[in-house]
Amino acid sequence: MARFGAYGKPGSAAVAAGLALLYAAVSAAAEIVVPAGGDALQAALAAARPGDVLRLRPGVHAGPLRIDRTVILIGEQGAIIDGGGTGNTVTVSAPDVVLRGLVIRNSGADLSKQDSGVFVDKAGDRARIENNLIVDNLMGVYLWGPDDAVVRGNRIEGRQYRRINDRGDDIRLWNTPGSIIENNDVRWGRDGIFTTTSRDNLFRGNRFRDLRYAVHYMYTNTSRLEGNLSTGNTMGFALMFSAGLRVTGNLSQGDRQRGILLNYVNSSTITGNVVRGGPEKCVFIYNSNKNTFASNWFEGCAIGVHFTAGSERNRIYGNAFVDNREQVKYVGTRYLEWSDNGHGNYWSDYIGFDLDHDGIGEQPYRPNDLVDQIFWRYPLAKLLFNSPALQLLRWAQREFPTLHPGGVTDSFPLMRPPEIPIPEFGGGVS
Repeated sequence: MARFGAYGKPGSAAVAAGLALLYAAVSAAAEIVVPAGGDALQAALAAARPGDVLRLRPGVHAGPLRIDRTVILIGEQGAIIDGGGTGNTVTVSAPDVVLRGLVIRNSGADLSKQDSGVFVDKAGDRARIENNLIVDNLMGVYLWGPDDAVVRGNRIEGRQYRRINDRGDDIRLWNTPGSIIENNDVRWGRDGIFTTTSRDNLFRGNRFRDLRYAVHYMYTNTSRLEGNLSTGNTMGFALMFSAGLRVTGNLSQGDRQRGILLNYVNSSTITGNVVRGGPEKCVFIYNSNKNTFASNWFEGCAIGVHFTAGSERNRIYGNAFVDNREQVKYVGTRYLEWSDNGHGNYWSDYIGFDLDHDGIGEQPYRPNDLVDQIFWRYPLAKLLFNSPALQLLRWAQREFPTLHPGGVTDSFPLMRPPEIPIPEFGGGVS
């Protein structure tokens, strides 16, 4: 590592030495054609010098491999690295390694050892895993501590024949600041992306199918989740114990339990996302504070948003709640205002008038009342839904607002839904 001068920058001698070494490595770099079969790839790696390009011919190249120097592996069509069912198929232990155009398959099956198709350890800064087919591995790609790695344009498929909880994650990150995961097609793992104890990551333009969670954040801060598609998963975007997130332009289409889940997420921005197609809850917000929810579209869920457990100081405005069986579930006694500077949300079941034609309803929208509270606590009470007693209770609350038990109020409900486009995966929502 270069020594730093008095002002935190590399000294001139160190810079000159580093540039000289880089020039020498580049000028000496060679392209090596590696035939398939036997131990040819192992031998080529052992003989390679930093900067060399290894071009793998079609056929099966035996693994497991450990790459401990800066090289580029490029696969011709049909080039396969097979891990033989033992350990990691490829382990990267050097900076600036590139893996491109390969089929990487058949890792070991030990979750306790984190067997992976591609395992990039702490020495693998700036690794680039691009345009590969990574299949039949316990975990697909594991970034275990490198800085600024890139996983881009890969198709990653887990072991479909294992129970979902016995599969590894298709992409896993631990303490890998600055890393980018983008434009991957991910299927049949446990979680599509699982990240923990990391920061400053970007997950963009990925597609997730047939998983437990599409994206699962734990203790990952100041990161961005942009323009991803989750479809047919148990849960879309599960964000937990993290802060400073920017979650924008993602689509949860036909996930089963939750579209977006926030659990102990603070000081984050959730904007321009779409959840539709019938999950149990479009959004679940648990003990999450000081977040901004704006310009999202939540449609066709059993519950539009379930809001609970002390979540405070959140700004919720400009969203569309469309045709959810129950728009809001909030069991509590605090009064919550869901509007911002005279701008509320659109509610498809709002019954009101806009007499001054300013696009805002004249009467506040209150999604939950005493009758809702009774139904949540005593579900069998729904048998009395149209009884005179419950109708009288609802009438009394309208005439005497002080009887209202607390909960959500939108004082400036929108009369028309906002236009929120779906990112790259189809038409818009209007």
